[in-house]
Amino acid sequence: MSRAAAAAVLDSASLDAFRQVCDLAAPPVLDDLSTPRAKSLLADVDLLITGWGCPVLDEEVLRAAPRLRAVVHTAGSVRAHVTDACWERGIEVSSAAAANALPVAEYTLAMILLAGKQILERARDFTASRRRDDWLRTPDTIGNYRSTVGILSASLIGRRVVELLRPHDIRVLLHDPYVSDTDAAELGVERVELAELFARCDTVSVHTPLLPTTRGLVGRALIDSMPAGAMLINTSRGAVIDQEALTDAVLAGRIRAVLDVTEPEVLPPDHPLWDCENALITPHLAGSQGNEWRRLADLALAETARWASGTGFLHPVRRERLAFLA
Repeated sequence: MSRAAAAAVLDSASLDAFRQVCDLAAPPVLDDLSTPRAKSLLADVDLLITGWGCPVLDEEVLRAAPRLRAVVHTAGSVRAHVTDACWERGIEVSSAAAANALPVAEYTLAMILLAGKQILERARDFTASRRRDDWLRTPDTIGNYRSTVGILSASLIGRRVVELLRPHDIRVLLHDPYVSDTDAAELGVERVELAELFARCDTVSVHTPLLPTTRGLVGRALIDSMPAGAMLINTSRGAVIDQEALTDAVLAGRIRAVLDVTEPEVLPPDHPLWDCENALITPHLAGSQGNEWRRLADLALAETARWASGTGFLHPVRRERLAFLA
């Protein structure tokens, strides 16, 4: 992984814990697998602990690592470094995607509830006026009681958002072409088609991974079908949404948006969404940050211990599932 990623995710306590379950190579961390030192270490490696900035594990790297049998990733997606050569050799792969899903879901829940109460807009108006409106005249479009929230994709994050919404008096709709009515009933949600999700929901939260089939999935027709004043939340990838269509709808005041990701990321300095009162843009912070990095390290440590004991990974990444994963 990159040295910055190692410094963020693997503190001294985590490194000491790893040393209890494996012979951990001494620092510095490997951020270039072509150096003489890297090749010397790779010759004896059974398992790689990887993270953000990991070099590609291609055939050349694998030739230098004849004993390599497993990769434990301290972040989410493994697409950037785990190659076909890894799968063809039968290398086992684990990811901390389940751990990274938790703070994203927490961010999403917070934004759903804030959106329902229109907290950001009302706080802005209160700051500007310095006086309280007649709260008994609050329109019935404000509030979370029996509101309808749509979840786009029953991904790890999408499923966790559904779980977090259960204690609330909120109706949850789900669109995911790979979820059956029986699966939806077990999740406690109503499965609907994509167009219905956008047409019926007060808030739609996007959790689909960016794949060739999902690029631009949320297009102008879907955005324009959303009820007036609805909220669109995106914590997945900016390219899942038609950025131009979203911008037009938000600037027109038809809908509101909470965007932790955009296309491109970051938006150009003169992009109109920066100054739009109907949009909240955050700097891709929903995923693990700060003390949440320790959760990633803890999961990777547990996976390493399981693998070393012969138990096998609890969070394996399967090659046949790659078409559905970020």
